[in-house]
Amino acid sequence: MSKIQSHEELDVYRMAFEAAMVIFESSKGFPREEIYSLTDQIRRSSRSVCANITEAWRKRRYEAAFVSKLSDAESEAAETQTWLRFTIACGYLPEAKALDLIQTYDFVLGKLVNMIARPGPWLLVRE
Repeated sequence: MSKIQSHEELDVYRMAFEAAMVIFESSKGFPREEIYSLTDQIRRSSRSVCANITEAWRKRRYEAAFVSKLSDAESEAAETQTWLRFTIACGYLPEAKALDLIQTYDFVLGKLVNMIARPGPWLLVRE
């Protein structure tokens, strides 16, 4: 197995990116009155998961900074799950589709928690 060279090679990043794109495409059908609330919030939080993973990858020289950015990604993933619950309650997404996305974020969260608990293998310089 070759060494990961980029954050884009991480399974957790790929999963989060794909889910964010599904959310983006799905949210195009949300009501216009939601553009500055639910639509904006769910797009922002889902994209932020990816952005924070990217930032964490670039901060691998410093364990505390790496873990902090992964923690931010974890928070954004959980927030996205909450917005997905709202899409179900408001009838904006089919329940099965939203629950599938929530499950994807459960996997993302699990991977992030594991990286946070054991950052050593990911760091550039072992502390």
